[in-house]
Amino acid sequence: MTKQQDSEFRVMSEAVQAWYRFYEAPPDDRASRVLRIAAIDLYYDGYKTAEDIAFVLIGTYVGICSTKINAPTSASVH
Repeated sequence: MTKQQDSEFRVMSEAVQAWYRFYEAPPDDRASRVLRIAAIDLYYDGYKTAEDIAFVLIGTYVGICSTKINAPTSASVH
């Protein structure tokens, strides 16, 4: 892994962790997968800081239930 890839991974990981802290939710495999995919999409859409990505994740995925059924992704925004 290059330094840049490591930095990108860290930013997205911090954003997902911030989502869990905000909603005081225990780690969940399915939720983490949904949030990681969304974080990657957001990163490549131009959100480059953990704070920016977390802000969008928190607003898009309101609580753990929103990651379970028909969870939207940044790719599905019309």
